[in-house]
Amino acid sequence: MGQILNPTLLLTILVLTMVGTVYSGNFNEEFDLTWGEHRGKIFSGGKMLSLSLDRVSGSGFKSKKEYLFGRIDMQLKLVAGNSAGTVTAYYLSSEGPTHDEIDFEFLGNETGKPYVLHTNVFAQGKGNREQQFYLWFDPTKNFHTYSLVWRPQHIIFMVDNVPIRVFNNAEQLGVPFPKKQPMKIYSSLWNADDWATRGGLVKTDWSKAPFTAYYRGFNAAACTVSSGSSYCDPKFKSTFTNGESQVANELNAYGRRRLRWVQKYFMIYDYCSDVKRFSQGFPPECRRSRV
Repeated sequence: MGQILNPTLLLTILVLTMVGTVYSGNFNEEFDLTWGEHRGKIFSGGKMLSLSLDRVSGSGFKSKKEYLFGRIDMQLKLVAGNSAGTVTAYYLSSEGPTHDEIDFEFLGNETGKPYVLHTNVFAQGKGNREQQFYLWFDPTKNFHTYSLVWRPQHIIFMVDNVPIRVFNNAEQLGVPFPKKQPMKIYSSLWNADDWATRGGLVKTDWSKAPFTAYYRGFNAAACTVSSGSSYCDPKFKSTFTNGESQVANELNAYGRRRLRWVQKYFMIYDYCSDVKRFSQGFPPECRRSRV
């Protein structure tokens, strides 16, 4: 079962939300390689990390710390060439059957065909809130920054500081929102050729293994939670002191234009538009106006 904070501690963190600790992270200090044996590597003095996948196993890592609200940035360079069947996942998650989770998943493809960026939000164990996108660049050629901005008001998914998705808190409509369970950062590279590429029609070409993804530039401005206590660096101002201006800056007029641009030209699936799936009516949050 994921850790759920008591009301007093939760109130403390809400008052201090985004009074965050800033890390320009060293992977040795911030993360543990959790599975895959030698297939995960930390190198360059802790500034770089790689995950690999072969026919025997994939690999993964997770953060040493738990976070409750903040902004998490990570630079990734995805598996190059024929990456069909592979999935590189980068996400926040708590534990247990009623866990919360905020997902980036990069679904590989055949050489020359675009990756699919799959996003999802779980709250109290329920997900099924998928949006999918193509990217406007080749994510295998260079490092790009993938960010999660997690506040009590909303979750923003960002790519190179461009907002691609906003999931608003709709608790007033009876929709659960992740705000009570601290989450760790996870990432993994694994074989999912039963579904990842064209619904499983394209299988992993193991002659191209090992497949490798690279990480650098981890940064977190966030509250951390450990052993039932929280820590937020006082040099950051509270969201609840000047929160409206901070939220507005994250989604100013330019940001909203960029969001609309991405959703118009690069979104390829939105659960809130899937009439066949929701023939009896869309989830309540889908009836809210878009940003």
